Amino acid sequence: MRDRYFSLDPSQAAAARELYESVVELPLVCPHGHVDPRIFADPDYQFGSPVDLLIIPDHYVFRMLYSQGITLDALGIKRLPDAPKDERHSESQDHREIWRLVCAHWHLFRATPTGIWLRDELADVFGLTLKLNSQNADAIYDAIADKLQSADFRPRALYDRFNIEVLATTDAATDRLEQHGAIRESGWHGRIIPTFRPDALVNIAAPGWHEQIDQLSQAAGIAVKDYGSYIRALENRREFFKSMGATATDHAALSAYTHRLSDGEARAIFQRALQSQASSQEAARFGGHMLMEMARMSSEDGLVMQLHIGSYRNHNAWLHERYGSDMGADIPISSEFTNNLRPLLDEFGNRRDMTLVLFNLDETTYSRELAPLAGHYPLLRLGPPWWFFDSWLGMTRFLDAVVETAGIANLAGFNDDTRAYPSIPTRHDVWRRVCADWLAGQLRRGFIDDDDAHEMMRALAYDLAKQTYRLDG
Repeated sequence: MRDRYFSLDPSQAAAARELYESVVELPLVCPHGHVDPRIFADPDYQFGSPVDLLIIPDHYVFRMLYSQGITLDALGIKRLPDAPKDERHSESQDHREIWRLVCAHWHLFRATPTGIWLRDELADVFGLTLKLNSQNADAIYDAIADKLQSADFRPRALYDRFNIEVLATTDAATDRLEQHGAIRESGWHGRIIPTFRPDALVNIAAPGWHEQIDQLSQAAGIAVKDYGSYIRALENRREFFKSMGATATDHAALSAYTHRLSDGEARAIFQRALQSQASSQEAARFGGHMLMEMARMSSEDGLVMQLHIGSYRNHNAWLHERYGSDMGADIPISSEFTNNLRPLLDEFGNRRDMTLVLFNLDETTYSRELAPLAGHYPLLRLGPPWWFFDSWLGMTRFLDAVVETAGIANLAGFNDDTRAYPSIPTRHDVWRRVCADWLAGQLRRGFIDDDDAHEMMRALAYDLAKQTYRLDG
């Protein structure tokens, strides 16, 4: 459908089509996502089966199926090695049977973003327009499997076909970035860059934190024995990531709480954490302090800071104990920014030479807090609708809520934020179509003229992401 997702009004649809076609050939800028860099390090990398590619890595798919009583074992999801042993379970090894199971329940995804993404992905990437169901499951499986054997479906070949200009991965702060090094050394032209994510080192109450500190010591070559050496080691890792092409950091937190501890308080809490004696209240205060420290480091090294707020991670304790994180059990919670972010903004908000990109899962904050904050503080940019709101309705509501107050110059453009590599062009396409239709509505109502609409369309599709994430270099 040439005009899919456009207004039913013929005049607005025509304007949207013209705006969309003005940017459809622009490269894709992917400044934030979770694609594994190893798929690019090996020029002959193959994705495996259709299930390996489209089902097992994608919590958007299996969370819906789980909600209808289909076990993760039946979908081939492996349990943790230390999962409880007193239960009978065996993950399915037959990927064709898993595919049949998914196809038999594909009606669950009607009118959802996941259904749209996979439908468009199958059509645009694999050339398959059949609707998934039990009757054609095998035929579609075989067609995808056959294409995945082709050299045209290697990750590097798809990078060119998708017209990707740059793609950022998200990497633990302790990662040695060997895969990124291999990509560089191969001489391949694709631009794959890392992103520094220190969450596992900042949450001093998290299980395994001491092991993470040991890994930090090894990666940085600095024995982390106190707060001072901890900060130096983090700065060392940021410097290394930047040398490998990183332009941004990424931080996830339950709330936007920030707080500047005194140097003595920070040292004391960190020392108690090393001795496993820090309280939950101290862990929360230390986390708020470390967001301040990460902003301070960004003010010095120039890395763009991303802050993802509002997800109650691993809400299903039973599932988390058996399968680990990222199993579709993360739930949005209410958020507050005006007071929680005030200490950070007092210290850095008026800086014009650094950037903090805010993402949130509480839509009620869009017009009440985020747009007014970004519409004032030079530091801030608003990231696109994230996760549960990465959809036609979510994007439309976002633009309705924030542009009146923040304009578009205070937006960060689009990022796909996905692990599902073949879905990248589809996700960008939905964003571009939503923006085209929204701008066409603004144009028809007389809020903007034709020149404005075309300039805004290009910015939303391409320019803002490059500018925000400093990707011109």
